[in-house]
Amino acid sequence: MARFSAYLNPVLVLFSCDLCLVRTNRPPSPVNVTVTQLKANSATVSWDVPEGDVVIGYAILQQRQDGQMQRFIREVNTTNRACVLWDLAEDADYVIQVQSIGLYGESQASKRVHFRTLKETDRLPSNSSNQGDITMEGLDKDRQLQTGEIIIIVAVLLMWAAVIALFCRQYDIIKDNDSNNNKEKTKPSSEHSTPERPTGGLLRSKKKSPSVNIIEV
Repeated sequence: MARFSAYLNPVLVLFSCDLCLVRTNRPPSPVNVTVTQLKANSATVSWDVPEGDVVIGYAILQQRQDGQMQRFIREVNTTNRACVLWDLAEDADYVIQVQSIGLYGESQASKRVHFRTLKETDRLPSNSSNQGDITMEGLDKDRQLQTGEIIIIVAVLLMWAAVIALFCRQYDIIKDNDSNNNKEKTKPSSEHSTPERPTGGLLRSKKKSPSVNIIEV
């Protein structure tokens, strides 16, 4: 018996060391677990994972508060931080907990989150919701068209304003040139006529000196 206990003690020590390593390498529990998009038969669960830890999947424990139904959802090889819960009972209370799955095991379960599904009468018909989506898409398209039309109109107005300004400038230049030409035409003719020669005087002839011819015999 002593020999058996001597062989058993090292095995227990190694096993306990492995358990300690596995526990230390487990990822931390998910945080900020919330339930959104509540409907009569479905809901969406989302959560956050602390940074710096390798998480390869998640596990969700879903149960009715009255204890009639319990479901365990497990998914690996995914980085999703949300899951849709289907086939829920209407107007019923549920409790969920989320676990992160790492390379060395699962984390501790998160805090319990309580939610209540809606009644069937509170859920909008699928046709009306689709029509609402189509209407919203149509409104978005109309807004985009209106914005594009406004941009085109503003660009055309700016172009017309530039053309009108250029035309007014050219018109002023032409008008100034015409006024300058008219002023030059209306100047006194005396300034441009050649001076007239004085009339009415007798031309004086030059006096000729008397010529003397001497003839020698």
